Amino acid sequence: MVSGVSLVRWIPINKPTLDASEEREVLEVLRSGILTSPAPEGGPKVREFERLFSRFIGVKYAIAVNSGTAALYASLLALDLKPGDEVIVPSFTFIATANVVLLLGAKPVFADIDLDTYNIDPCDVERKISEKTKAIIPVHLYGLPADMDEILKISREHGIYVVEDACQAHGSKYRGRMAGSIGDMGCFSFYPSKIITTGEGGMITTNNGVLAEKLKMIRTHGQSKVYETVILGHNLRMPEICAAIGIAQMRKINKILELRRRNAKILTEILEKSDKIILPHVPEDREHNWYLYTVRFENEKIRNKVQEYLRSKGIDARVFYPKPIHQNPLYIKLGYGNIKLPNTEEACRTVLSLPVHQNLTVDEVEYIGRCVLEALKNA
Repeated sequence: MVSGVSLVRWIPINKPTLDASEEREVLEVLRSGILTSPAPEGGPKVREFERLFSRFIGVKYAIAVNSGTAALYASLLALDLKPGDEVIVPSFTFIATANVVLLLGAKPVFADIDLDTYNIDPCDVERKISEKTKAIIPVHLYGLPADMDEILKISREHGIYVVEDACQAHGSKYRGRMAGSIGDMGCFSFYPSKIITTGEGGMITTNNGVLAEKLKMIRTHGQSKVYETVILGHNLRMPEICAAIGIAQMRKINKILELRRRNAKILTEILEKSDKIILPHVPEDREHNWYLYTVRFENEKIRNKVQEYLRSKGIDARVFYPKPIHQNPLYIKLGYGNIKLPNTEEACRTVLSLPVHQNLTVDEVEYIGRCVLEALKNA
């Protein structure tokens, strides 16, 4: 049932792949009695999940935490962010990217996006650099990596850190390098809508051994060993059950990515027949994981009509994100309301994300494509 209408089918925007392999892993944890561990190195399932994930991303270290937000928060805490420090972030993303900056008493500085990729614009990043800038958080939005070489060039020139928000970018690549392996740290989410899930969970990836050890302490109240706190930390641990689900998911991740890329290709072949829709742009030097297949329309009115039509046909088309972060009530109260980010605001008015996940059949993908074309005729 959607908006009071009974539907023969409902195609969700995302759906995790869960089966007996996750059940077996979870039962093993329950039978062991080890549900979590207060030790900085984590429990046995956490350590195994970290090993699998670090190998997949191609980094030396992976540190599991209990959400993508926790990953971002712990990363900034590891950089000793202080009140008055500035962190450059996009405003066209999920609000957690900016909120973690506020939580540490620092100041988010919003940069505009490139409308072709929906990712942070390096030129605007450079314009926003100040003596107070401590870090840049490029978001690999919808699963497409940001222009990391340009961002790293800026960061090196100014001696600031780069924390990749790769919460949507599991398996995406930039010039042959995995998202999350390029900056000083990478942050991932395992929320149920993501490429793989642990229910709730997150991961921080890095090649910096000092940061890795610090992050392990931060996730368990800054303890170097149980009951010995040496730095400020928090309870950000990943439970063993979540890690167990993650282990099973890692065995499927390559197949999941393969199916999403297949579905995106089919959808593109159908939708490119229309000149009334702006399809996702993937630069030649990048590989998309197709966390979300996001299209854009001429104006908000057309976008809303297409979305309404698709939802009437049982297709969970959604707007990510309908409002820039800086225009949320909290940020308006903090004085951000008058910032002008024209590309960000244009994207919020005109984008629409379509289901493209691995659990769709080819027939369902083709149905989505046909319905979009029908919606455009009606609009």
